[in-house]
Amino acid sequence: MTIDRRAFLLNVGISLGAAAMSAPSGRAWGASNPVRIGVLIPGSKDDHGWMESAYGGVKASQARYGDKAKITWIENVKFGDMEQALVELASKNDMVIGAAGQTQAAVLKVAKRFPGVRFTIVGPTGQPTANVAQYDVLQAQIGYVAGAVAAMLSKHGAVSYVGGLEIPAVVNTGIEFAHGAKSVRPDIRCLTSYTGDFDDVAKAREATITAIAQGADVHYGILNLGVRGMEQAAHDAGTKLIGGYSNYCGDHNPLYVAYTVSGIGFMVEYAIDQMMAGTWKPEYKRFGLAMGPRSAGIDICGSATPEMQARIDSIEHDLVSDKIKILVG
Repeated sequence: MTIDRRAFLLNVGISLGAAAMSAPSGRAWGASNPVRIGVLIPGSKDDHGWMESAYGGVKASQARYGDKAKITWIENVKFGDMEQALVELASKNDMVIGAAGQTQAAVLKVAKRFPGVRFTIVGPTGQPTANVAQYDVLQAQIGYVAGAVAAMLSKHGAVSYVGGLEIPAVVNTGIEFAHGAKSVRPDIRCLTSYTGDFDDVAKAREATITAIAQGADVHYGILNLGVRGMEQAAHDAGTKLIGGYSNYCGDHNPLYVAYTVSGIGFMVEYAIDQMMAGTWKPEYKRFGLAMGPRSAGIDICGSATPEMQARIDSIEHDLVSDKIKILVG
């Protein structure tokens, strides 16, 4: 069930005073008394990226558990509104999931006011607290693989990375993208930029145009709706993209040569599965390649050559075994 953002935040303003007193506590769960789960999706569920993957996890869990779980969600919550939104969710649910790293600060703050509610943050690196689990997607790990594939596919010897906010996970992904590219072609040029906003289409377009002017012909990024700007620039210049979060090769979009998989939805499902099984615990858990193909990987649209696939498999093996060490955080 979705919640209208304006009505949601208006209701928050009315209920803040009572919310901290009404957190659900331990109780018996069943079809007549379902587990109540609230999910905060900061961006648009239709971004074809992180947020859409998170929403996919919500829908899959709803289908799996039916009337045993009551799952509500809200999307497009601005940073300044997150604390209020989380208070409202915590006042009505047994578990609250912040479905992106930018919810971390607000979740950790609100969780202290609701000790009887279980909170999970999907995306960041961080230590758990008494009632907060933190699941690390290991973006930099799959960024390394994306860099290697970009280098394999580049015809001009230059690739680019566009990030949104310059937060550790996004910056580290850009660094490891370059490391991955140079592991395949040491002489390749890697052009990195940050727009300061995950959703700004115009800034992402300009950043990609700038990279194209310097010879980049394969692009990768950590953006939400901003990826539309990358698509516009690549379309106009005839260059290619590696998409992120889910495999959309089946869309047959000629702009995309590959898609990385970063299972944000898988992590949302994991948290809900743990809650439903009664095995949820406050923990810091690393996902990434070690958790399997639903958690992380890369898909080449069309078909990779046997040599390319063998190289990708080798890189992924070395990342999982820590032979290749990447930045975490």
